[in-house]
Amino acid sequence: MSTDYSVLIDKETWAFIDRTNSFYPPNAIDLTIEEQRGVYNTMCRAFFAGYPEAVSSMDAFIDARDHRIPVRVYDKSGSKPEAVCLYFHGGGFVVGGLDSHDDVCAEICDGTGFRIVSVDYRLAPEHLHPTAFRDCRAAFEHVAVTSDLPIIICGDSAGGNLAAAVTHHVRLHDRAPIGQVLIYPGLGGATDQGSYLTHAEAPMLSTRDTVYYANIRGGGFNWSTDPRFAPLNDPDFGGLPPTVVISAECDPLSDDGRHYRDKILAAGGKAIWNNEPGLIHAYLRARHSVERARSSFRRIVTAVHLLGQGRWPGQL
Repeated sequence: MSTDYSVLIDKETWAFIDRTNSFYPPNAIDLTIEEQRGVYNTMCRAFFAGYPEAVSSMDAFIDARDHRIPVRVYDKSGSKPEAVCLYFHGGGFVVGGLDSHDDVCAEICDGTGFRIVSVDYRLAPEHLHPTAFRDCRAAFEHVAVTSDLPIIICGDSAGGNLAAAVTHHVRLHDRAPIGQVLIYPGLGGATDQGSYLTHAEAPMLSTRDTVYYANIRGGGFNWSTDPRFAPLNDPDFGGLPPTVVISAECDPLSDDGRHYRDKILAAGGKAIWNNEPGLIHAYLRARHSVERARSSFRRIVTAVHLLGQGRWPGQL
């Protein structure tokens, strides 16, 4: 199915796509894992926007059962945090880390005044599923024990998957998250229908890419019935906290957000889904150069802020 991206995507966004592709080529999955990480890290450094003046960060470790998990903790000076937000970065479970989303986390901290804890979960293929999930859940357990602040969980792309998976598994915890914000998440939807067909060849992320990352993460095993791998396939959507899902229109993953919202609503929960017109996967890095991305990032920060205060955004 052919989609005319020359109509859907504006000039600002095309300029961002071209700049991204100059660092991280569309066929990056054909590179070795080491090469993928090299070009991704170079790209992230090129887009790094620095910290807002009032924000500082500190690196630390969480001692899990079999591993020390690196984290980066962000705070805003002159602001007493009302909540703590766990952030899980994107990168297909293969690339990314504390530095790749460093400025994004700093700006969420600045916009909300919340403490942000970014988690450097272990990556595939060296560490297959469910390692990343276990690291993220361990980070939640640590925050739940060491802080009395309300907890929000947030993540983009692969991190959105992990955010949802952790939220599903800790919903009965006495310190369960009071909200979650998922940014263009991949949640395990069927790749032979809907947006996976309509946007199979979307700029920045193709359906072929999504299949590749799932195979790498799962070690070639079909984990599709495991909610830790594919939260959309959890048979129980009851008891989840208020949820905001923000997808990009020109992204094979967009229907995952819609279906996830629908399942929460069908189970009697609260959820909204924004499908950002004309935007593409990974547009967080365009928030300073593309007006559509800038506006969407403001909505993301607003969602984190309101949910962390126990308020329901209603619509964004």
